[in-house]
Amino acid sequence: MAHSILLRLPSHPSPIIVRAVEIFGRVVRERAGVPVTTSGAADLTIRLAITPGIDKEAFRIDDLALNVIGITGSDPRGLLYGIGKFLHTSGYRQGEFLPGEWRGVSVPEKPVRGIYFATHFYNWYHAAPLEDITRYLEDLALWGFNALNVWFDMHHFTGIDDPDAQQMIARLHAMLKAANGVGLGASLLLLANEGYANSPAELRADWTAGHDGYHSAPQGHYHVELCPSKPGAQELLLCWLDEKLTAFADIDLEHLWIWPYDQGGCTCGNCAPWGVNGFLRLAEPIARRIRAHFPRTKIALSTWYFDRFIDGEWAGLSAAFRRHPDWVDYLVADDCGDDFPQYPLTHGAPGGFPMFNFTEISMYAADPWAGYGANPFPHHLQAIWDTAKEHLAGGFPYSEGIYEDLNKVICAQFYWDADKPAQETVREYVEFYYGQDCADQICAAIEILEHTWPRSLEIEAEEPLVHLRHPAGVDIAFRLLDTADRQLDPAIKLTWRWRILYLRALIDAELVHHDFHISDRCEEAFRELEAIFYAENALDWVHPPTREMIRRKKAVVLPL
Repeated sequence: MAHSILLRLPSHPSPIIVRAVEIFGRVVRERAGVPVTTSGAADLTIRLAITPGIDKEAFRIDDLALNVIGITGSDPRGLLYGIGKFLHTSGYRQGEFLPGEWRGVSVPEKPVRGIYFATHFYNWYHAAPLEDITRYLEDLALWGFNALNVWFDMHHFTGIDDPDAQQMIARLHAMLKAANGVGLGASLLLLANEGYANSPAELRADWTAGHDGYHSAPQGHYHVELCPSKPGAQELLLCWLDEKLTAFADIDLEHLWIWPYDQGGCTCGNCAPWGVNGFLRLAEPIARRIRAHFPRTKIALSTWYFDRFIDGEWAGLSAAFRRHPDWVDYLVADDCGDDFPQYPLTHGAPGGFPMFNFTEISMYAADPWAGYGANPFPHHLQAIWDTAKEHLAGGFPYSEGIYEDLNKVICAQFYWDADKPAQETVREYVEFYYGQDCADQICAAIEILEHTWPRSLEIEAEEPLVHLRHPAGVDIAFRLLDTADRQLDPAIKLTWRWRILYLRALIDAELVHHDFHISDRCEEAFRELEAIFYAENALDWVHPPTREMIRRKKAVVLPL
């Protein structure tokens, strides 16, 4: 047990190491109130070192002497991850720090361990103060993430000089800079044929179905995208691309993604099937233009929603990539829902390229998806991961906010150690953020909360209701967490991570006991979540279903 900590830094520490030391000090002071210094004497000494020779981004934790622990990274990122492992396995009481007992070498299995922040709908990433987002990135980095991906969604704006567009670019720029500052690589997502709100009508893409092999219309199409088969459209798209790339010219971009559908795509006869026709014809010049701006950037070609609206895109891509294209480095392969795409599991990745996944951790099985507090589903994530893990070089879970924080950590640990069970990560997460004393009952409650998660908001009746498909166990989950709430350290009880978990259990119990109608106590919980998520102006999908939100939703007149 230590009441003070001395950190010994390597000589000439890099900015990432300096930042890692600051993060270490913040975590320990917040959790235990224990002072952390870099000079003088203390009860516990931690020697930080960089020793090339361990695998890339790996770390080692050793006992060097009595009350002296060594954390060694193969590089600055590895040292940061070693600090994270040490912090996550240590114990905290007010005025006391109990060093974690984990010792050994840890090497990340997957080279790309990213997270995607969706910055739209006035969700948490869109609305939260940048200092909150920076701090959150620090927390994620400690769990082993090494990249942040964002997207400049053009369809809201009239051009890159639109003041709102400039404001969004500045926000994304600041987020990527913050990611770089804590050792995360920067990544941008680009839709191949995306357009601005005022894109030329005569150049716009087709989005209809029932012709040229399309049995359903691409979902998420904003109808301002361009058709690259129309004269002048590709030139305009590449012009817009140059503007975007110039806006991020000072960011060290590790990856750039080229995306086909949702949004995007063109169903016209000259572009169909989009994934292996219009999309590929457009993606290659986009990739070469990216390389002209960022020569070291890796290009990831997405296969999102391949074979969903038209058949043959996966097989067509395999045929097209028999001659290994020099403008692709990775493929992105996933599909929203319960299953990983079957084609690459059966036939391998087209062209033999390494693949990322794009795991859905936010929008699964709920309406609104960000409205009810924490949404842990470790068993669901484990099932999908077990299907695909041998085929992946890593991934970027899709995130709409902080309510799926535990799901992010589960994915990060999958990428670090493909065989680490999700339940083991749940336990480590619970003990670190909530303490060890109540860990058993909190883990048991999380197990129930996954079972009770699927739900739908029904507003057609005079009194709206939130229908839980599997309500059994809600009382047990709430009783477990309510008991823990009385026992936890007061500082932990006030953290957003605890509140979103506790409120989730409370909301479920209230719904069941009021025949799925929204009680006054439920409304209070929704209001608290609204504040935690900075969701005052959020659109319905990412706004807790308060009575005001439901009134607004019912007042919307849908187009015929």
